[in-house]
Parts: sequence; structure tokens; C-alpha cells
Amino acid sequence: MGQRDVERFERIVLPHLDDAYTLARYLLRDEHDAQDAVQDAVLRALRYFDGYREGDARAWLLTIVRNCCLTWQRRDRIRRASIPFVEETVEAVDPRETDALAIERSDRAALERLIASLPTEFREVIVLREVEGLSYKEISDVIGAPIGTVMSRLARARKRLASALRIDAKEAG
Repeated sequence: MGQRDVERFERIVLPHLDDAYTLARYLLRDEHDAQDAVQDAVLRALRYFDGYREGDARAWLLTIVRNCCLTWQRRDRIRRASIPFVEETVEAVDPRETDALAIERSDRAALERLIASLPTEFREVIVLREVEGLSYKEISDVIGAPIGTVMSRLARARKRLASALRIDAKEAG
């Protein structure tokens, strides 16, 4: 691989690393495993970049990341305790907004726990659609399933989330 190919790879593929990590984090439910899987995926993408045919680079990379995560899960069958994914940022906050922020963080953490509890085939389509904003066609390409299957899995995942959210709301009330 020549310098020109490496520069092209960096320009086309590397801007999608955050999306790759987000998907891996939700699929593997562990930030360190997700980092390792994304690293493996980027190395595979670089190794096979000559086979890339000017399509959607984001979907191409996410497909590789998904496959690396599935391989990672098969290799590492020992399940670790689920670690909720909450990005913490430090910023000056108006004390009057503290309660609202605490509620928002609590709600976000609860939703992330619910997403993490979904079976893999539902979790991946929810993350790809709702977090990454991919179209049904792009999700279909990433997971290698027909669009009808994508739509069905999304509907079932949303139904499970809605049901779980109603149960949590009843328990809180």
C-alpha cells in the first residue's frame, strides 16, 4: 500500500472512527473491548482497502466493525458485568439547572441500560438507526439482512424498549 493509498484511507475512513466506537461499545458492552475491536476493524479495513469501491465509507467501516464485534464475542464467551455507557463532561452549571441535569443523566443512563439489555440483533439495529442515524438501506448493508428484516427488528426493539420504559415508569410512580 502506497503513501497515496494511506492518505486516501485516512481521508475517507478515519472520520468515521467515533461512529465505529459507538457501535462497538453498544454491541460489546465494554469500553476496552470496543476499543480493541475498533482497532482490529481499522487494521482490517486498511489491509483490505484496495477492495473498497467508492461506496459509503461509513457503512463499509461499520460493517467491518460489526463483524469484528461478532468475532470478538464468539472468541470471548465469558460475559462481563454490563457497564453503563455514560459520557461525562465537566462544565460550569447554573445551580438551578442541577436538578434538571441530574434527571436527564439518570434518564439517559436508564435508557442506555435498557438498550444494553436488548438481544444483539435488536441492539445493533437500534444503535445504527437511532444513535448513528443510518437509513434502513445502510443498516441492511451493515448487518447483511434484507430491509424488511431491519424494519422488523427495529419495530420489535422499539416495542421492547417502550414496554420496559412503561414498567420502569410504573415502578417509579
